[in-house]
Amino acid sequence: MSLANLPPAPRALKFMVLATVAMFIIMFTLNVTLSTAQAPQGMVSFQLAANADQTMAILHSWGQEGLVWAMTSLWLDFPFAILYTVTLLLLTSYLLVDRPGVRERKTGHWVRALFVTAGVSDLGENVLLLNNLTVPTDGISQAAAILAMIKFTGLLMGSAGLVLIRAARRHPFNS
Repeated sequence: MSLANLPPAPRALKFMVLATVAMFIIMFTLNVTLSTAQAPQGMVSFQLAANADQTMAILHSWGQEGLVWAMTSLWLDFPFAILYTVTLLLLTSYLLVDRPGVRERKTGHWVRALFVTAGVSDLGENVLLLNNLTVPTDGISQAAAILAMIKFTGLLMGSAGLVLIRAARRHPFNS
């Protein structure tokens, strides 16, 4: 069964995809305002700043107005992390509907674990970054960067797992 032959997506999945996309657009718009020479990727640069000096340079480049936008972005990222995690879990379940095989199910468990790990890492990263907005420290900057890398890795590997689930053959080739 190809993607075209899957049953219609459940309403909950459709709603969550729309809500996640809407929140992504808001987050992206906020991020554009935070793009500076010291933070070319905006908030992502802040997330990956691995020491207090880098973090402080980014904060200074943002100025007072930028700090307000950064704080707004970090607070909005809490519901966004929950939204995208739930959406990806629902999507994983949906894509497994016609995949009864043991390998596909095991892959689905790993994919779910990766998405949950990404979401939890994002939440922890947000807490650390909020604490790093006033007086950055090397420890908090490094911990936030590690959590950001775990988040991005979990999202990337989980997405690759979804591709594997859909690419898996239901029946082996006959010789």
